[in-house]
Amino acid sequence: MTLDAILPPERTLFDVPGGSKKRVLEFFSTFIAQNTPSLDSQEVFSRLIGRERLGSTGIGNGVAIPHARNPHCKAPIAGFLKLAEPVDFDAIDGEPVDLVFVLLVPEEADEAHLALLGQVAGVMNDADTRARLRHSTSQRELHERLTEAIRRQAPAG
Repeated sequence: MTLDAILPPERTLFDVPGGSKKRVLEFFSTFIAQNTPSLDSQEVFSRLIGRERLGSTGIGNGVAIPHARNPHCKAPIAGFLKLAEPVDFDAIDGEPVDLVFVLLVPEEADEAHLALLGQVAGVMNDADTRARLRHSTSQRELHERLTEAIRRQAPAG
């Protein structure tokens, strides 16, 4: 399973209003529940917030990878948000976050979950990719640049 397969263009969101970590996670939870009938926005939100309480998913360089398991998730679901304004995400480097890659996985998805998280981290750890995403001027461009980066990073085979 690859990231580009679970991140359709309509889940790549451009210029999302930030405000706070909580507001960004609420926004995503509401958005994903509207697009995925089996998911409940409150449950998605409480699972994402619960994961944040264990330790921030802000990995540094303005990037966060909030993720959670969800019993109503049939397959992994990804979403990407480019925030209009960076928000404090309690990131490990103390920097505010403006690129948010959200991952929801089925309750039992252990190896798939870790592999997808590894892919996200690999893509988002690339300074050139981050710069290209930040310089995107539309949702379409943002999705194309993200998909290119994912495919560049994917192991050949």
